[in-house]
Amino acid sequence: MSLSKNFKMMSLYNQRMNSQLMDICLTLSSDTLEEDTHSFFPNIINYWNHILFGDLILIGRLASNNIAKLSPLDLSDFPEPVSPQDIYHHNLRDIASLRAQVDKLIIHYCDNLTEGDCDRFITYTTTEGAAITKAVADVTQHIFNHQAHHRGQLTCVLSQAGVDYGCMDLPVIVSEGSR
Repeated sequence: MSLSKNFKMMSLYNQRMNSQLMDICLTLSSDTLEEDTHSFFPNIINYWNHILFGDLILIGRLASNNIAKLSPLDLSDFPEPVSPQDIYHHNLRDIASLRAQVDKLIIHYCDNLTEGDCDRFITYTTTEGAAITKAVADVTQHIFNHQAHHRGQLTCVLSQAGVDYGCMDLPVIVSEGSR
């Protein structure tokens, strides 16, 4: 399977997983959403905000290099990421709306991503101020790794709260594969 096809499949998987977990989180009380998790982030709301930060900063880096027909104009309606501790919303319904929009943007990006794009390199400045050059494929892969990493932490928190979040298996969730 080519990288671009794999990324298309991963974009669908991420959208479905984010939707599935968000739907479950939306049923939780505000006390549960804001309760100290004693984990990497202080509460469930902060997990969702941080996942958004990762997506927005990485997509922004790709857009600023006009990768896969993505331009900075495509991000004009989104918050500008500044820090890994960014809080875009305190209300989970507002986060859910932004999450759905970002997932659509990631799918759009991956639908237009070519093998040639994957082989390109981009240079950007990290949040710590360092200039770094990376392959587009590496940056794109990190979008999915970052989400999966923090969703894994989130599902651990949900499990500890006795919440059943359902199946997360890739072949079951994205049965059509890489399209």
